[in-house]
Amino acid sequence: MTIVLAAGLFALAAITQIWVAADPVIHVLVQFPLLGLSGYLLGRDRFIPGHWVGPALTLAIFFFLFWMLPRSVDEALANWQMHVVKFITLPLGTGLPLALSWKYLPPVLKGFLKAQCITMFGVLGFLYTHAPVRICNSYLVDDQIRLGYGFFYVACGLSIFWTIPVFTGRQTQVRRALQGTHLS
Repeated sequence: MTIVLAAGLFALAAITQIWVAADPVIHVLVQFPLLGLSGYLLGRDRFIPGHWVGPALTLAIFFFLFWMLPRSVDEALANWQMHVVKFITLPLGTGLPLALSWKYLPPVLKGFLKAQCITMFGVLGFLYTHAPVRICNSYLVDDQIRLGYGFFYVACGLSIFWTIPVFTGRQTQVRRALQGTHLS
């Protein structure tokens, strides 16, 4: 079932390619997450040896940061080879290794990575809204500012989404339920 869902998300990301050249918000905040999520779903129920957790996480972080660079976004629009690389590395270089390594990470490291993700989106939002020049040459300045506000909204949404379980205790209840199933 997860393979079908992953394939469906990948196909949806391919369909959004129609609007990518005209709108950076769809390109970066819709297509990129769809591609990454499709790879994440492929690796969610899979296991890797413990000594591969560090390299898998490093690979996921590298490609995530690479595709946040404005130059990479521009190249994916201007160069068909980079476009193909985007469709390979976001699912298989970011989503899949993240899913394979995430379940082995200690809670402190997960929290640190989540905080860094929120901070990065906030910094990118500030950069895209306050830059005196165009950062992405493929898009207009107004589009760049809309993308910056989109980054702010994602940062706010992720901070709320990741903070609610801390105050509601929902995460602890789920963890206890899962530990109970492993013991019986």
